[in-house]
Amino acid sequence: MQSQKKVGFYTLGCKLNFSETSTIARSFEHEGFVRVPFGDFADIYVINTCSVTENADKRFSQIVKQALKSNPEAFLIAVGCYAQLKPEILAKVDGVDLVLGASEKFKITDYLNDLSKNDQGEVHSCEIKEANFFVDSYAIGDRTRAFLKVQDGCDYKCTYCTIPLARGISRSDSLSNVLKNAGAIAQQNIKEIVLTGVNIGDYGKGEFGNKQHEHTFLELVKALDEVEGISRLRISSIEPNLLKDETIQFVANSKNFVPHFHIPLQSGSDILLAKMKRRYRTDLYRNRVHSILTLMPDACIGVDVIVGFPGETEELFLESYNFLNELPIAYLHVFTYSERDNTEAADFDGVVPLVVRKKRSKMLRGLSVKKRRAFYESQIGKSKTVLFENEVTEDGFLLGFTENYVRVKYPYDPELQNTLTKIALEEIDKDGICMGKIQVSNPFITNL
Repeated sequence: MQSQKKVGFYTLGCKLNFSETSTIARSFEHEGFVRVPFGDFADIYVINTCSVTENADKRFSQIVKQALKSNPEAFLIAVGCYAQLKPEILAKVDGVDLVLGASEKFKITDYLNDLSKNDQGEVHSCEIKEANFFVDSYAIGDRTRAFLKVQDGCDYKCTYCTIPLARGISRSDSLSNVLKNAGAIAQQNIKEIVLTGVNIGDYGKGEFGNKQHEHTFLELVKALDEVEGISRLRISSIEPNLLKDETIQFVANSKNFVPHFHIPLQSGSDILLAKMKRRYRTDLYRNRVHSILTLMPDACIGVDVIVGFPGETEELFLESYNFLNELPIAYLHVFTYSERDNTEAADFDGVVPLVVRKKRSKMLRGLSVKKRRAFYESQIGKSKTVLFENEVTEDGFLLGFTENYVRVKYPYDPELQNTLTKIALEEIDKDGICMGKIQVSNPFITNL
């Protein structure tokens, strides 16, 4: 019976969620289900939720309605961070039949004995302290890059964050299993691996169920750099206090790690960083940026920043804005602060009016556009290696990223898909994407 059933997936949030959706999908496939695109008819729809921002919460109901348009009788399952934090709320959304928490989501097929629609969603959610084991995951999206989960959970106590409540304590995959999964990815002709986790710089903690570090993050990247068949390794997001100089130096001289770092800042004000209980101050952050660019002048550095945190006066916002403006970074991910239940910051004084939060967010997004443009302009005239994706734009271009995360477009050529190709960057088009010419002397590079 189940061999005829179809299942579709929708993922909200981070790369870690995408890696876990792929693992959950494979568990369905092992049970004989056929995976289909989310917009197609399916017997079951699984929505992997996020709770980093209020918008992610609100989108859940819209996605449920989208699924029910494809099949009003479909069995709908909610998993992920919001499903752990607010299971009863999701269970009451019209059309939702099952809500699974942080541990239960990895046993999802055990709950599928009866696919009858329910009047209200059934909840299976553990206490978050029980989410103390590691489930390995990796996602292969467009078959050019893979998101590889190496760590989960977080022991930090940032005053605005619900992630420890949604994912539990910091814990890691074993180094041997990470290398095994990286090897399996390489065998599928994937050119790039992006390392993912909640706090990947804390890698090694909880590797074998203990609270000590069995390995360090530096040992992880050194071992991965030796995996055969992978041309690129990308670190993704890492806390500035955990991005050590030794790691920066290794990346600068490694075989396969690319010069791209995404380093959360959250605020350029030391006063607000203290209120947020962040484990660094602006001097350390500035030093990390300059350490990277001293060794890798073309490195791309992205920044997370929260705007409108309680106590953010106009003076403190401008201090943060000016700090970011002066830093030689490439882009910003701007998050407008939203109050989250069961966080310290929800009870802080100095609430910033929503209209002010939106105004400041707009200013920082404008700064991000300026920063990205300046970074792209600094790359014009240089030759970079582009990993072209499989998707073709409506106007007939292939898209890809250079090793230092410059978005590039090139007229469609099927032979370029999933290749590493040397491109001379020549101009930036009206959409802010780089264009250039293939280096004729050695057009296709499959191993770097």
